[in-house]
Amino acid sequence: MTEPQPTAIHRQDYTPPDYRIETVDLEFDLEPSSTRVKARLAITAAHDRSGGARPLVLHGDALELVSVALDGRVLGAGDYRLDDKGLTIAAPPPAFTLDIETRIDPAANTQLSGLYVSSNVFCTQCEAEGFRRITYFLDRPDVMATYRTTIRADRAAYPVLLSNGNLVEQRQVEGGRHVAVWHDPFPKPSYLFALVAGDLACNEDRFTTRSGRDVTLRIFVEHGKQARTGYAMDCLKRAMRWDEERFGLEYDLDLFNIVAVSDFNMGAMENKSLNVFNDKYILADPEIATDADYAGIETVVAHEYFHNWTGDRITCRDWFQLSLKEGLTVFRDREFSSDMRSRPVKRIQDVRSLRARQFPEDAGPLAHPVRPDSYIEINNFYTATIYDKGAEVIGMMQAILGQDGFRKGMDLYVQRHDGQAVTCDDFAAAMADANGVDLGQFKRWYSQAGTPELAIEGSYDTRAGAYEMTVTQRCPPTPGQPDKAPMHIPLAMGLLDAQGQDIRLRLDGETADAAAPGRVLAVTAPRQTFRFVNVPQPKALSVNRGFSAPVNVTLAQGGAERAFLMAHDSDAFARWEAGQQFATDLLLRRAGEIQRGAPTPFDPAFVEAVGQILRDESLEPAFAAEAIALPGEDYIAERMDIVDVEAIHSAREALRQAIATSLRADLERIVAANASPGPYTPDAAAAGRRALRNVALGYLAASAAEAPGTADRLLAAYRAADNMTDRMAALRLLVDLDGPQRQAALDDFHDRFRDDALVIDKWLALQALSALPDTLARVTALLGHPAFALEKPNKVRALIGSFTAGNPLRYHAADGSGYAFHADRTLALDPINPQVAARLLAPLGRWQRFDAGRQAKMKAALARILAAPKLSPDVYEIASKSLA
Repeated sequence: MTEPQPTAIHRQDYTPPDYRIETVDLEFDLEPSSTRVKARLAITAAHDRSGGARPLVLHGDALELVSVALDGRVLGAGDYRLDDKGLTIAAPPPAFTLDIETRIDPAANTQLSGLYVSSNVFCTQCEAEGFRRITYFLDRPDVMATYRTTIRADRAAYPVLLSNGNLVEQRQVEGGRHVAVWHDPFPKPSYLFALVAGDLACNEDRFTTRSGRDVTLRIFVEHGKQARTGYAMDCLKRAMRWDEERFGLEYDLDLFNIVAVSDFNMGAMENKSLNVFNDKYILADPEIATDADYAGIETVVAHEYFHNWTGDRITCRDWFQLSLKEGLTVFRDREFSSDMRSRPVKRIQDVRSLRARQFPEDAGPLAHPVRPDSYIEINNFYTATIYDKGAEVIGMMQAILGQDGFRKGMDLYVQRHDGQAVTCDDFAAAMADANGVDLGQFKRWYSQAGTPELAIEGSYDTRAGAYEMTVTQRCPPTPGQPDKAPMHIPLAMGLLDAQGQDIRLRLDGETADAAAPGRVLAVTAPRQTFRFVNVPQPKALSVNRGFSAPVNVTLAQGGAERAFLMAHDSDAFARWEAGQQFATDLLLRRAGEIQRGAPTPFDPAFVEAVGQILRDESLEPAFAAEAIALPGEDYIAERMDIVDVEAIHSAREALRQAIATSLRADLERIVAANASPGPYTPDAAAAGRRALRNVALGYLAASAAEAPGTADRLLAAYRAADNMTDRMAALRLLVDLDGPQRQAALDDFHDRFRDDALVIDKWLALQALSALPDTLARVTALLGHPAFALEKPNKVRALIGSFTAGNPLRYHAADGSGYAFHADRTLALDPINPQVAARLLAPLGRWQRFDAGRQAKMKAALARILAAPKLSPDVYEIASKSLA
């Protein structure tokens, strides 16, 4: 018999809940394999009952119902209907109290959704639909209630008992157990409920808000690791102060708790006042954490804290509005990190990530709008589109309104909607109303999928002293959206003169005082021409400055013009972008020449432009490191009609070697000049120097074949490193070299850090990223290593995810072995943790971009997954859409 296929949920079918839950009293009697949960729910009808009572349908999943009582009367089997989706009471009164007792098995919960046990710590993850795995409930974000939570547990095994809100009572009870009672005074949806119980160490600090509230801050971790929480605590306090100063948003309780656990499906979760983190985003010291880890901790700690207002106090009406909280909060954490570090470098890093993750999503079978129209499994929509493109949409609003106008919109949004579950339209309305503007066309960014494409042409009229720039926009078809309406695109641009200075620009018809050195143009029509008057002879056109819009730009510029922009553009992002596009053109041409068997030399102007950056001591090292780094292989692949991973890899390696050969003296000088002057510090300036040094070292390693001592040099650099950043940089280069030095470093790294799970994840990932031909065999062997476990999401992402998503050369092997490996691992992981299995599946869905042989093998892998019995809705949705 064919199993029934999961059905889709559609945004247009949204209806408000028939019932509301005003208060929730929960009692947990914690035992690893048999936890009893008692829920007392105060429920009222939310509709006119003149047409009769409507059924109360409570969601439930993997629960054992012990009892249910309505207003104190125990219900019999004939008083309700129970199935694998939930509990239904046919005609309850208009206001009543419902008591439900359930039994659950947290120790067996490998999905890590709901209440589960990780390393003998009870922990919850209720977003998106995990609360229904704890008790029967209206598990939807537009049902908001206040919670009182009582936790009972063994006092010796679980001395720390935490939930949302304020601790109002704690006491010891008989049998060696103890009780803690928590009350959260702010109404919240069930997805923000949290509970943690375990034997944990604590780092405690305090913060005084601008209004004088004294807030206790606590970070709970495994014993012996509290010293590694200092940086996270500092990030939290800086984020709290920044949110007060930038947005006027102050923390609202007397206690803020963070708990770090080793097994977590996500990076972190913003549960009201009790944030639960994957410990990789909390724990750091120079011995175990890289500069990227420190930056990641800063971003994620801030992100989860910022959710207190953009996610907790104001939440989503339904899951189609997920970007309302996630896109907005990513924008806020980006702004915070930009203020804490280097704004241009942060912008470059965000765009690299967007192009690596979201642009391919927009161009593939899984493309969806920032506000989706349908889903089968909501867990599959925690995507780069929701988060990263959603943040770009918010950033474009700020580009249109200005920072002051955006702040006015935020103030109105909070004033209108505090304590409510709302929509993306509500946010846009607050922005529009606060500034007296019409954002109707702009809101297409929420409803249309795909990455818009801009074709730009510029011409200068010498006699008239006028410059005309014509912009044509189109958005390619995406699944379910063959035709697209024109978007409102804020396009930042400028013109440079021969000295590299910005020309002051004013549009024809504007007054003279409107002239400015850079402009943000409103591109709203399919084809638009902007005419600037009184313009001296320009040297170069700079467009999409600051990446003002998430678009692909086609602009006919030669190598000389791009080299000029690399050296002179006043906008740091545009300066970097000129180099990226110059390099991309060279790499695409070389890849085509490799396919034809006739490679030619690279344009020396690009290499010289890189040399100028290396010799420009006025640049901050972090920016220089980004400016000389080549585009990644995945980005180059996105620019090819039919992807040729071997040609791309060969072309990129050839350009690295050309740079290393021509600029060896400059690169050696950079390596020497940026050596660590003293003990490691994670500040942005020191991190920038390390980044520049390690990029330069990477170029020098590119000529390993011509310089036999390269492997020895890298091994020496690995051994001399006094911090994880430099150690990892050397090891990353060594894993691509087949020799005894590689194995010596890998063995040393493993032996040195064998007892530190987070660092061993790095060891697994590095081997999965190797360009050596035997990488898949090594990855397969590591599946049996004691350091790997399929039940541990961090391990899965480190080894399997790094190979399938981060190693295109070996994953896309022509024999299809990478695809077969991927299908095997997906089918093994799906019964254990379908969320993680589904999130790793996206690379197989890009089959249309490859040659016929690879297409057939990728489709066969997807078909084999879909043919498996008892496939989860998570994996079914991704696989079926990928194969469509």
